[in-house]
Amino acid sequence: MTTDQKVAGLNPAEVTQVFLIVIAMATRIRLQRHGKKNQPFYHIVVADGRAPRDGRYIERLGTYNPLTNPADVKINFDRALYWVETGASPSDTVRALLRHEGVYLMKHLRGGIAKGALTENDAQRKFDAWKEERNAKMNNIKREAADAQRDIAKKRLAAETKVKEAILAKVAAKQQAAAEAAAAKAAEEAGEGEEAPATETPAE
Repeated sequence: MTTDQKVAGLNPAEVTQVFLIVIAMATRIRLQRHGKKNQPFYHIVVADGRAPRDGRYIERLGTYNPLTNPADVKINFDRALYWVETGASPSDTVRALLRHEGVYLMKHLRGGIAKGALTENDAQRKFDAWKEERNAKMNNIKREAADAQRDIAKKRLAAETKVKEAILAKVAAKQQAAAEAAAAKAAEEAGEGEEAPATETPAE
């Protein structure tokens, strides 16, 4: 039986599903660069695999900012899950981001539901537990980053204060030296005035 004959034997809903899968297999989920020079900011997009990297796209799924700590990822979870389940191929970076956001975990859990190994409630509980643990780790990273920034600011302030104190000490030393020199000169001039010889009265 040929492929055409197999497709002809499907009902309209099945044909539509096959068509969507074929389209998805030709699509990529990838990053599209935006932002200024040395300040990258990315859109997460679904695009034809043959399209230029920063060209037209089918759908935008979210954004990715690698400059924050931790990196800031905003994504339409349901749409990302839809494209992954229909076979769209993500780039390595996007795959890592989707794993981090739990998209692949949910795909795995939904597979378990389809096989009867899990109920929807079981799957949701597992996902919620994973998400809670992930959020706790993210909060720890944010807290550590904030603490590190505060330590850097304190050290910078201490260094700036030390420099200012050194400058003030040099200025004070110069002023003191100038004052001592002026006092010494005044004392010297006063001493010379006192030691000047008296004029002798001529003899008659």
